Amino acid sequence: MKNKISIIIPVYNTEVYLENCIESLINQAYSNWEAILINDGSTDNSLSIISNYEKQDSRIKSIDLKVNKGVAHARNTGLDVATGEFIYFLDSDDSLDQYALGLLISNITHHEVIFGSFNKQNKKANLTLPVKHRIKYSKSKFRNESVLNRLFRRTLVDELNLRFDEDYRYYSDLTFLLPLLDYFKTVPTITGYIYKKQWRKDPDSPESLTQHDDVAKIKEYVERFHKLTEVYSENPKAIKFLCNQFVSYYCQYVIFVLQEQDIYSEVLEDLSSVVQFIDTHSYSRRISFFIKRELKAIRNKDEKKLRKLLKLHKVLRITSRSLKGRQKLYRTLYNYVFTKLPMQNKTIVFESFLGKNYSDSPKNIYEELINENKDYNYIWVFAKPGKEIPGNAKQVKRLSLAYFYYMARAKYWVSNSRIPKALKKREGNIYLQTWHGTPLKKLVFDMNDVHSANPNYKADFYEQSRRWDYLISANSYSSEIFQRAFKFNNRMFEYGYPRNDILHSDNKTHLMERFKTQLNIPLDKKVILYAPTWRDDEFYKPGQYKFSLRFDLERLQEELGDEYVVLLRTHYFIADHLNTEDFEGFAFNVSKYDDISELYLIADILITDYSSVFFDYANLKRPILFFTYDLEKYRDTLRGFYIDMESELPGPLVFTNDEIIDSIKNIDQVKEQYQAKYDLFYDRFCGWEHGDASKKISGEVFS
Repeated sequence: MKNKISIIIPVYNTEVYLENCIESLINQAYSNWEAILINDGSTDNSLSIISNYEKQDSRIKSIDLKVNKGVAHARNTGLDVATGEFIYFLDSDDSLDQYALGLLISNITHHEVIFGSFNKQNKKANLTLPVKHRIKYSKSKFRNESVLNRLFRRTLVDELNLRFDEDYRYYSDLTFLLPLLDYFKTVPTITGYIYKKQWRKDPDSPESLTQHDDVAKIKEYVERFHKLTEVYSENPKAIKFLCNQFVSYYCQYVIFVLQEQDIYSEVLEDLSSVVQFIDTHSYSRRISFFIKRELKAIRNKDEKKLRKLLKLHKVLRITSRSLKGRQKLYRTLYNYVFTKLPMQNKTIVFESFLGKNYSDSPKNIYEELINENKDYNYIWVFAKPGKEIPGNAKQVKRLSLAYFYYMARAKYWVSNSRIPKALKKREGNIYLQTWHGTPLKKLVFDMNDVHSANPNYKADFYEQSRRWDYLISANSYSSEIFQRAFKFNNRMFEYGYPRNDILHSDNKTHLMERFKTQLNIPLDKKVILYAPTWRDDEFYKPGQYKFSLRFDLERLQEELGDEYVVLLRTHYFIADHLNTEDFEGFAFNVSKYDDISELYLIADILITDYSSVFFDYANLKRPILFFTYDLEKYRDTLRGFYIDMESELPGPLVFTNDEIIDSIKNIDQVKEQYQAKYDLFYDRFCGWEHGDASKKISGEVFS
């Protein structure tokens, strides 16, 4: 603990991440450090956050530059005041593993510098598993041109006068690192992720430096290249390194910028000057025949030829990727073949819950179109085609070749969940997003932290939702939330949910008898529907979910079995995790029953927790119990709620199976006790529901 580490952290408008960054330092197992936070003219609350931590921990020091002068200046300022025997650079939107500093300081031994490994992660999502760390030794190479996650001895920094060139805004790190190229032959590196690098991909995240103007970045890189090659003109090793770095820069960045943006005339002259230089010097990087041809075209400033070569390069890259798997091939065909075919203006593709079943608002809209005898070709997407559905719709398997073909050619998409982001929406395509419930839990951009299995959830959602032309809302409460949480600004249909039309049918009694008979439920038994939500954090890994049933079926059967049966309806992610064999005749696993609206009709009582099902079920004005055994965790950690669970719900919160049984035995008293709240709830959330939403939407979209 005798060796102090000075951690230099430039800060510019990173209030979203800053607390997480500082907390990761405070939680370090190694405690002999000082953090120098340089506020580089932030216009958000960053300075206030720094000041609060400075008052709490004497190891935290702040410098306020008042105006933004750039990362290089901020880091140099930190170097000027650092008092530690070691120097470490950290970005204010990143964070460290608890043992990061300790691992670095204990393994640097007699070396002058030690490297650590990175883990890219999305906004505050931390899915990093424990990793075994070991030390390996590699030749002195600075491939990523970054000073981050490298521990330097202060004596080395002073001896070589290592500084950042403040003329450069984007590429200043190499001016600090390049003098080290000849200084040592091997560098120890800690394997295993100890530095959590923030990947700012969320649309609501503040923009990072790497997201700035591409032309400016390329021009600065070229300027720096020429300056450094002049400074190191007598150092063949440095020249070779710079040439190799440019080739890597071209392959990993410039190619993609030029393929996506028409900026040839703005950067070709600059790029040509670099290629002319490296053609007269040696470099060790092996490059392909195609890259050599592109660099030659750049050297000759042959824009026409370069355009052709880069277009060919893109085609070859896409073709190569498409041959690596069936899905990649299908996506390539979708984007480059099927979407080039004429659009079929009378074709509609329907999908519900990722093809899991024939249900929800897409089902009701489809059946309305059939009843109206509208002249359309219908395609239904299912995970397992072959379902018995009305009409003459063609059924296709989700993610099959036929799926990509019809998605590319159909003018209309109707879905209640997200369509794969790989399917780019073509011009003229109309996407009706029906959504799948009134929100209780915080949605997308109203969520501060993401605890789901997909750490890129927000970025993916934003990209996918940009394709929605229409969105259906069940009430004004939902409309307000959808506009904000989805960043949705297109047309909102405010008619109620088509899936709830059946709950206002004039034929409810006959339908209830029919559905009970289909499920082999005795007509003289009352029905309890238990429909819990799934928990965002209950997963083993992305795509593999877990579920634990807290509902005591044995007790319920013993106490209520003479009068009631129980229907268990879990989220489709976890439908296969229930086993009701020991409760035959009493408990029915209806998790895979296609349409939950039909289950609402036959249910005398609904028991749920944080699922939006109670908003729909309330249309029937029947009793609802809320089994919220993990209320505090769910409300405060996982998702958060839009309404006050303890004051606004149309039924009691119950926390144990004893309370469930007691409430059911006294259900008439419960209903009377909550009648006033129920009436207010119904007016607020069910007031738009009149049983005609499908008809109204059919008339507006498919006229």
